[in-house]
Amino acid sequence: MSKWDKQLAKLRQNPKHVRFSDIENILLRLGFAKRQESTSHAVFTFGVHRITVPKPHGSPFVDEVYVKKFLLPLLEALDVIEEE
Repeated sequence: MSKWDKQLAKLRQNPKHVRFSDIENILLRLGFAKRQESTSHAVFTFGVHRITVPKPHGSPFVDEVYVKKFLLPLLEALDVIEEE
């Protein structure tokens, strides 16, 4: 299993413990462009796809809701990961 596959598997298996840097690395590797709207959120765009990810404060992990409701469905729509 490659490092890329491990990173995607970790994202799916444990959405409570996903770091902002992990999300950033995955999206940038897929060709998303990062732009900063404010100091607390980062916006990633790729064609018609757009995702806003808040930078965590006080914890190294992004809130689980952003991973489950936004990131995983986006990766499924782009056929990066298979639907559950």
